[in-house]
Amino acid sequence: MKAPVYNQKGEKVGTCDLPDRMFGVSVNPDVVHQALVAHHANSRTVLAHTKGRGEVRGGGRKPWAQKGTGRARHGSIRSPIWRGGGVTFGPRKGRNFLRKINKKQKQRALAMALSAKVKDKELAVLDALSFAEPKTKTMAELVRAFRVSVFQGAPHKKVLLVTPQTDRNVRLSVRNLPHAKVMSADSLNVYDLLAHAYVVVTKDAVEVVNRTYKQIL
Repeated sequence: MKAPVYNQKGEKVGTCDLPDRMFGVSVNPDVVHQALVAHHANSRTVLAHTKGRGEVRGGGRKPWAQKGTGRARHGSIRSPIWRGGGVTFGPRKGRNFLRKINKKQKQRALAMALSAKVKDKELAVLDALSFAEPKTKTMAELVRAFRVSVFQGAPHKKVLLVTPQTDRNVRLSVRNLPHAKVMSADSLNVYDLLAHAYVVVTKDAVEVVNRTYKQIL
């Protein structure tokens, strides 16, 4: 399919071909949802961890004799019923939240997310994106030009910039913009596509996307 190409000022300068196999497939919400859930689950870091009675410090000896004191029998002051003791059935860091998803299904979900952006007119093609030096002001003007002129949306909506490869100057230029993010074309994922209202793909990045996932779909 044909798509217009814009320069960094948001002006139309030509057209390019978007491969139908990545930007023109039918969207199945269930497949996209499964890929999104798997992404969230596999990105989860397990932090909550409680110690059992055998891991907390202290409690090496029996607090008092078994009989003759008139008190209830206890074997350790680190029992779960004691203050400062171990935790019973508490969260452990060994929990496994991983979700398995087939590689082909994952890539199909990515193609569906890209196709949905094209269908909703939330994806635009940029002729080139390169800076001689890091410049946040220039990047902010570029992002605003696409939000307002190309997408005709609100100034605060998030924009995802997709480049053919990692560019240090581009990465540093977008680092301090709260509503913009840049990533390379071979690292795309469903979450970032759905988390950003608009997607701006460079012309060279379109070729990288088509080449990277050529053997999958």
